[in-house]
Amino acid sequence: MTEQNWLGLRHLALNVVDVETSCTFYVDLLGFQVEWKPDPDNVYLTTGQDNLALHKASGDVSGGALDHLGFVVSEIDEVDTWRDRIREYGASIVKEVRTHRDGARSFYFSDPDGNVIQLMYHPPLAHLAAGPDPRTTFKDS
Repeated sequence: MTEQNWLGLRHLALNVVDVETSCTFYVDLLGFQVEWKPDPDNVYLTTGQDNLALHKASGDVSGGALDHLGFVVSEIDEVDTWRDRIREYGASIVKEVRTHRDGARSFYFSDPDGNVIQLMYHPPLAHLAAGPDPRTTFKDS
């Protein structure tokens, strides 16, 4: 078996109904920045340490194989702060905040296409450093 030397899961691509609506959701609410927009049907977003591709769906996007995607925060109190922000934005809360048996704390909400997003504090990952601030690293293109 070869040694694992990759950096982790750093890219996710979602098929979306409306690229602009989804882009606005991820940029305005979650703080992503546009890294590259090659055409009206595709946009690539980043937080400075990952890449989220939004592609215009050619058909129905409901019922896909994805269960949920997740974002990890470094402090347990940030979970509740984010839940309040998500609610104020008007996004749908799918599952309310709860603390798990392993000390993790999370809640679930959905994006404009119904993709479920888990926002969580997970103790084994909380020590990881955040990437560079994408607002100062990447510019719309």
